Amino acid sequence: MSGGPEPISAEGLRVAQEELARLRAEREKAAGTLRGEDDAVGDRADEADELRRAAEVARLDDRIAEVEGRLEEAAVAGAPATDVVGVGSTVSLRFADGEEEVVEVSELAEVGERTLVTWDSPLGKALIGCHTGETVAYDTPVGAASATVLSIGGSSTR
Repeated sequence: MSGGPEPISAEGLRVAQEELARLRAEREKAAGTLRGEDDAVGDRADEADELRRAAEVARLDDRIAEVEGRLEEAAVAGAPATDVVGVGSTVSLRFADGEEEVVEVSELAEVGERTLVTWDSPLGKALIGCHTGETVAYDTPVGAASATVLSIGGSSTR
């Protein structure tokens, strides 16, 4: 990534917002199990359990802050570029076997979501910085592959 504010695709935004909602709900539930200052802690097992729950709340707080920061950064960055592939770009590709597919380059990927390609995956790394008409080569678990960029955010070469 560029190091500056990065845009986010519509699908990436949806994934981040869903994760944020899930994290906030988990945090609320976990925080509700913590004892108040006036509540006495029982034996060492109770104390260890309390520390584990407090650590979980802290972990959730950290991830919530990270996702909120990413969403704020995306708001500052604005819409993804349409002249060069970057994080947040929607890219139409033609693979070497002739199959065509539209993917979104994202930071986050949802398990099972085929249309999201993370920026740090082999295909994502190959696509970052490419322009319409360029062919990229990348490695897959079954060997080398290639794809041609047909369009970025709607600027097609067809």
